[in-house]
Amino acid sequence: MNKFSIIQKLRNKIKIDLNTNIFLGKNLKMVGCNIYIKGTGNTLHIDNDSILRNVKIEIIGNNNIIKVGANNMIGDGSYLSAKEQNIKLEIGNNCGFSRNIKVMTSDGHPIFQNNIRINNAKNISIGDNVWISDNVTILKGVSIGDNCVIGINSTVTKDVTINSIAAGNPARTIKENISWHP
Repeated sequence: MNKFSIIQKLRNKIKIDLNTNIFLGKNLKMVGCNIYIKGTGNTLHIDNDSILRNVKIEIIGNNNIIKVGANNMIGDGSYLSAKEQNIKLEIGNNCGFSRNIKVMTSDGHPIFQNNIRINNAKNISIGDNVWISDNVTILKGVSIGDNCVIGINSTVTKDVTINSIAAGNPARTIKENISWHP
């Protein structure tokens, strides 16, 4: 378990339970982030050479994982949330998240129909070399393939296949066979 450095503790607000697994890569830059982890067996993994500015990371429940790959940039006002039990939010390598990106594995509250919960949390997977524009929301159960671009103000509710541009509310694929990152 890599611990937060003194500098990281001074530059960020960090509140985590003692039994949390933390892996922080080399050359990680975090400024103004708010990290809140509550529960048992949770993991936060942020790989080498990533930059996070004013990002809120929230893990609530048990055995949940947020994994941010190497060489990522996650911009101001972004929110990464893994809630409930045994949930993964995974972000690949070389991704660019603009400002105000919300990635949520849960609705944050239960909804019942005939006493049966109908809105359970689901995993989210974002591949390598993905660019996400301003004000995008990515909802539970979504997988975004490698080399994708998500357009500004989009709400992603369904999977996006590799090498695609998706945009809209709800987002839909508008171009295929693209690449934004050589």
